[in-house]
Amino acid sequence: MSVLAAARLCICLCLAAALPLLRAQESSNSTNPVPPPAPSKLTDVSHNTPAVTIHPGKVIRSDVDLALVNVTVTDPFNRLVTGLEQDNFRVFEDNVEQEVVTFSSEDVPISIGVIFDFSGSMSNKIDKAREAALDFFKTANPADEFFLVTFNERAELTSAFTNSVEDLQSRMMVTAPKGRTALLDAIYLGLSQMRGAHNAKRALLILSDGGDNHSRYNENDIKRLVKEADTQLYAIGIYDPLGYRNRTPEELNGPTLLSEVTELTGGRVFAVEHLNELPDIASKIGMELRNQYVLGYKPSNRVHDARWRKIKVKLRAPKGLPPLSTYSKTGYYAPAH
Repeated sequence: MSVLAAARLCICLCLAAALPLLRAQESSNSTNPVPPPAPSKLTDVSHNTPAVTIHPGKVIRSDVDLALVNVTVTDPFNRLVTGLEQDNFRVFEDNVEQEVVTFSSEDVPISIGVIFDFSGSMSNKIDKAREAALDFFKTANPADEFFLVTFNERAELTSAFTNSVEDLQSRMMVTAPKGRTALLDAIYLGLSQMRGAHNAKRALLILSDGGDNHSRYNENDIKRLVKEADTQLYAIGIYDPLGYRNRTPEELNGPTLLSEVTELTGGRVFAVEHLNELPDIASKIGMELRNQYVLGYKPSNRVHDARWRKIKVKLRAPKGLPPLSTYSKTGYYAPAH
């Protein structure tokens, strides 16, 4: 056989072998059509593309350019307001109105870290604080996951992520209050642990009397980390009356510190004056996390400059409702690249 004939035979055999692969690839492409291109962006942010309603169990494809904002709405009596629609919300980034493209008010699984103060100043409050944590766990869904950070003069991860509420309860019961208070270190540890969360929605619940006097990290460290973390912070402040607090500047500033770090994330601090209020407040926070609106928008400023972008959510409240209040995170850092 000549060299030319052998080459022709080799080419024919290669084509014959490749033909089934090409047909299989063609069949695969026919069952997975390429999605149509996204519609071009319009200029009317108020009446633009209808928002996508997200239903339980639906898989949400992540979009690196989609900003998500959890929003809580309350009435003048601090009661949760549910049943609002996408058209009732307006979102502004750096004072520029944005187009809301996704909207949800469904209960979704949450990754939650409980930051529990076991310092000596909690000795006379610890039983009610444990009861409050148990009532908070009762609002959990089966798909939720929890971890527990306890702290006195040292913050410690007492339990990594688990779906077993019973395990967390037993661990809280065997810890006794003593020592000084490293609250900021505990928040830092909680936010660090949250990086391993499996759910997109994330929150920390802090139970403390608010006074820090033994942390390695300072307020600026924690505020920076809170602004970078996509995690809501809630706190139950179990404060002594002002006249009974120790007179160190850190402990006097405890209530202000908790308020500032929670408000950055769209969470809130609930001050407790009477210990018997603790369980009800913990349940209320649990219900609030279950009844939030999630607004998604693609920022009109597409520059990846790692700068802080301010967010403001405003309401177009339905007629007949009293003045309503909104709680949402105050901003986010744009991607660096």
